[in-house]
Amino acid sequence: MLKRFAALSALSLLLLAGCATSRKTTTTVTTTDVPQVQKEFRAAWVATVANINWPSKPGLSSEQQQQEALALLDFLKEHHFNAVILQVRPQADALYKSDIEPWSYFLTGQQGKPPVPFYDPLEYWVKAAHERGVELHVWLNPYRAHHVDGKEISEQSIVKKHPELVMKLKEGYWWMDPSRKEVQDYTSSVVKDIVKRYDIDGVHFDDYFYPYPSYNKNEDFPDSASWAAYQRKGGKLSRDDWRRDGVNTLIERLYKEIKAEKKWVKFGLSPFGMWRPGYPSSIEGFDQYDKLYADAKLWLNKGWIDYFAPQLYWPINKIPQSFPVLLGWWQQENTMQRHLWPGINVGRDTGYKTVNETINEIMVTRGMLPQSAGAIHWSISSDVKNTVLAQTLIDGVYKKDALVPASPWLDSKAPAAPTVKKEVAGSNVNIQWSHTEAKDVFRWIIYFKYGKNWDYKIVNQNDRSFSLPTAKGTAILTAVAVSAVGRTGNESERATINVQ
Repeated sequence: MLKRFAALSALSLLLLAGCATSRKTTTTVTTTDVPQVQKEFRAAWVATVANINWPSKPGLSSEQQQQEALALLDFLKEHHFNAVILQVRPQADALYKSDIEPWSYFLTGQQGKPPVPFYDPLEYWVKAAHERGVELHVWLNPYRAHHVDGKEISEQSIVKKHPELVMKLKEGYWWMDPSRKEVQDYTSSVVKDIVKRYDIDGVHFDDYFYPYPSYNKNEDFPDSASWAAYQRKGGKLSRDDWRRDGVNTLIERLYKEIKAEKKWVKFGLSPFGMWRPGYPSSIEGFDQYDKLYADAKLWLNKGWIDYFAPQLYWPINKIPQSFPVLLGWWQQENTMQRHLWPGINVGRDTGYKTVNETINEIMVTRGMLPQSAGAIHWSISSDVKNTVLAQTLIDGVYKKDALVPASPWLDSKAPAAPTVKKEVAGSNVNIQWSHTEAKDVFRWIIYFKYGKNWDYKIVNQNDRSFSLPTAKGTAILTAVAVSAVGRTGNESERATINVQ
């Protein structure tokens, strides 16, 4: 076997040498000394509810909204992030063109009013994100019908169209009843509509299932009518289990429905950071299982998600809610080995302690989750406004660009290798490539060798050329390789070209 491998390697080198002077000199080889590309999910949340992140206020012109969107996406690209999680449904409304729900107040200043001049914000964000090598995940709230900052409720709102499905909480929020099949059907229709019509990379829910108790002044959720109807039909579950069962049913259903429409679209959940107090034993605090009726551990155990992002917003050394202790527990529960990419709370304080905490948490994820590192930053404004942290990221942990880790349970087939050619122009070599199925390629990787050292650069789906100097100091450019990366992160074989 070893002799045969050596013979094949020698033959590959001879073939490369024989075609070194040709303009089209592609050979697909496996090169053992080519570096492995860093793989890490680097995402940030963009909240639209109450105009937390984007747009900066309701009623901006379309051009102003677009300028703000591009500024955020440019920041992500320049700081080597590779995903954005955009809230497109903050309160049973839409920051996209929908025939199901009204235009969002947080976009135009009036619920139901489209942007002027008209454009589709989600379509715009998807295109601009992909041009920058950034995945676009849509973030939806499954049950919130109206937010206290959402101003007037339009006739198009579910609150007016289906009053039987919602209830008003004592703090002024309107909430859908998660136990109702009609609510599950309604939320399902919204999700399927987005997945079908937009070229998104993921669907994302956060920690809002049943509302936090404070939303109803710590009184029980007002679903007595639904509970009584369930009992009349012979239901045997306790009231708490019945509530959890409704949420569980929706999560499992949506996972299957998303995959039926587009298998490569990831489903991500970002629940409250701890499952229950005492899990593990040192953990204290809020009980989402008992208060939000969210059995997040079950969803992870069952693999009803593609990535799981518990909101671990506590520092490393806070013993009752320690970041690494909770992350280690969730990984223990990750029986289906899905992606575990925790949410981290990014501080705006530019002091060493705050900046160092963020960097250390990223390093913890790399050490504890080496097969699929990653984190989601809450929120993008904290990254943008904390200029010291932003610079520290690009100088350190995010110095090199990274690919989103592959999801082999969704797709394990790599794209074909590209066809590569070179053109020498003075002191530069222009590398050009093409692909028979370019629509299936999300990013490209350019590997290059100066002297004995390889390095790489990740470029984006619309790129088809890359220029390299023939020398760096005394080191001569001797070889280049190009590979294609598919939608779910699988990398093709490398098409290698000699340049000497």
